[in-house]
Amino acid sequence: MAYPVTFQADYVEKRSRLSTFFRWLLVIPHLIVVAFYGIAAWVVIVIAWFALLFTGRWPQGMYDFVAGFWRYATAVHGYWYLLTDDYPPFGPDVDTYPVRLEVAAPLDVYSRLKVLFRIILAIPPYVIAYAMSIVAQVGAFLAWFAIVVLGRQPKGLQDMIVLGLSYQQRAYTYMALITEDWPPFTDDAAKRVEEPPTFGALPATPPAAATAPEQTTATQPPAAPEPPEAAPPPPAPPEAAPPEAAPPPPPDDDDEEPRGPFGPSSTNP
Repeated sequence: MAYPVTFQADYVEKRSRLSTFFRWLLVIPHLIVVAFYGIAAWVVIVIAWFALLFTGRWPQGMYDFVAGFWRYATAVHGYWYLLTDDYPPFGPDVDTYPVRLEVAAPLDVYSRLKVLFRIILAIPPYVIAYAMSIVAQVGAFLAWFAIVVLGRQPKGLQDMIVLGLSYQQRAYTYMALITEDWPPFTDDAAKRVEEPPTFGALPATPPAAATAPEQTTATQPPAAPEPPEAAPPPPAPPEAAPPEAAPPPPPDDDDEEPRGPFGPSSTNP
């Protein structure tokens, strides 16, 4: 099952030097709106915590309000962190903005136990989100110089900012009770345009084994069938046993000399 919160950022290499140079001044109005909008959203989150604890369900109006705040805050952070040059609109209607946070519909039933201990369960994601926010800030700092000097955004810096900002926003929505499972480290479920594989690159997954023999084309003649293997020769008959030697004839009693008590009869010469 895909994670219910996904982060998307469209990459554009060519950037405006002037807009990037004055980005800190241009984003101030949005930061003020995000601050007041965020205060209202956290008040709603506290009320929703009690609703989830007793009923196991998010009130639909409260859920839409909180989800709208995080979509708007993500667009502002994407503009602030130099992921895009497009000025974001004021409000949660940012579905077509280059930096987007998609939030799925609420679940039918939430785990009350996870809601009760959310402040404890959110500690590991909060620590990781803090570290990832530093990664995004460092990437934005380097991207500012690259854009001002070169007029373009290096793809590596764009990916660095996306990595840090995407986890940060997913972790914040987990703390805000939008989801009840720990956020994944990378946003694999996000819809991104796949680039064609480079020469010599292996496919992501091996092709499935064919279940039927391949059909030969018109330009390629079918291979000649292999000749059947010769049957093995029949086993040789066992050798006949040599005939046994006939026993010697019994001695003739007439020719035998009578024997006395001490050898041949003394009467014979």
